Amino acid sequence: MQVAIIRPGPIVGDMVHPYLNRRAGREPVVPLHPSLEPVLARTLGVPLFQEQLLRMAMVAAGFTGGQAEELRRAMGFKRSEKRMQQIEVQLRDGMARNGIRGETADRIVQSITSFALYGFPESHAASFALLAYASAYLKVHYPLAFYTTLLNNQPMGFYHPASLVKDAQRRGMRFHPIDVQHSDWRCRIEEDGGIRIGFMYVNGLRKEAGESMAACDRTKTAAPPLLCAKCGCDTESMIETVSDTPAARTYYCNVCSHEWSVPLQPVGRFTSIEDVVRRTGLRRDELTTLADIGALNAFTHERRSAMWQVEQAVRRTGDLYAGLEDTTQGAGHEAEAPPASPLRPMTVHERLHADYAGTGLTIGPHPMALRRGDMALRGVLRASDLPQARNGRRVRVAGMVITRQRPGTAKGFVFLTLEDETGVSNVIIRPDLFERDRTTVIRQPFLIVDGVLQHQDGVLSVRAERVQGMEGGTAVDAHDFY
Repeated sequence: MQVAIIRPGPIVGDMVHPYLNRRAGREPVVPLHPSLEPVLARTLGVPLFQEQLLRMAMVAAGFTGGQAEELRRAMGFKRSEKRMQQIEVQLRDGMARNGIRGETADRIVQSITSFALYGFPESHAASFALLAYASAYLKVHYPLAFYTTLLNNQPMGFYHPASLVKDAQRRGMRFHPIDVQHSDWRCRIEEDGGIRIGFMYVNGLRKEAGESMAACDRTKTAAPPLLCAKCGCDTESMIETVSDTPAARTYYCNVCSHEWSVPLQPVGRFTSIEDVVRRTGLRRDELTTLADIGALNAFTHERRSAMWQVEQAVRRTGDLYAGLEDTTQGAGHEAEAPPASPLRPMTVHERLHADYAGTGLTIGPHPMALRRGDMALRGVLRASDLPQARNGRRVRVAGMVITRQRPGTAKGFVFLTLEDETGVSNVIIRPDLFERDRTTVIRQPFLIVDGVLQHQDGVLSVRAERVQGMEGGTAVDAHDFY
């Protein structure tokens, strides 16, 4: 029922508030007409499903099976409103013959004809409800698999991947960054219970290039260093490798006949940025983006240093020195360490900007977290503070706009979702306020909203009275539904 009621048909038919009030016990259950009580009893006298509307037409207006089928087709037809107007004449004539006239007839006709605006059949609503229930179950009991799967199946759904990551972090999930040493093309769950972001989120990275990196073999290393625990022998020629598996390596000491196994851990796919360039065939712009988002930090521990090394690695040496590296390595010489970068390290704001520009998300701080001190001085409440605030209190909230909605059935009202580091706030904007501040509401990625807090049936929202843009740094593009 919850799935079926939030549809344009029930909304236009003025069915939502009566149903909610009756379910909450705020008003009595009164059928549209006594003859319709058996049809509408389980939905508290409010028609929610397409099947109920067909049955209402048959009971109240005496429709035949053929006329009911025509009504059903009109409800599903793309231009059903015009056909519904034609059927309305038949409805009124039939109800008049059954003694149903005036306001009662008007309410019944409105209920039926409004379903031309995309009402649900019950089977459709049940299918959606099953998906919603299964998703909620997975989110509660298998959150790692739930969030990883959502991230691997974008674009989809209502929320941006950046919002999914922040929601998961607020629920205790840990994320690992994109890393050329460890990431796959898709996101995956690591052995430590964290979610590793995949190469698929690197803007401008070709899929074949990302999959090529992911396919590179990881080097293994034995730890601790080769040393017989029984006799202390560390002479390499006296210690023999007797077996080697992906998980462990087994040694045998020829001095004291001791045998032992050492676990092997993956240490990465590449030995240096130059090794990445040589083995992957990545373009310069792809390497620059990887450095900018920190995916090459395994070699430098700092993003701008990685960018500096990328520029050196991709620089052409010319034919004269083309074989110099192979020659020196063959002669037993060690490669020189790259010179230190003269570039200053990125600030936290610059890293955040690079994350959003390069991947569309961040596993670092939320942009609003960096402004929290200033926001507190301006009296801005966090999203997590709203449940403790009194209903009807004047409040000020702020955040990054992640959704904008202006349904055609909402009589000009606009609904916003603002996100900060603690959660989301729902904002309702009146038509006159929207028309006055249209540019701010539509264009500004961060908003400060003054309004009145509403607690209604467990749902929190802020009824806006004033809207202003704010400087919040880099933001994701909101999902707009107009």
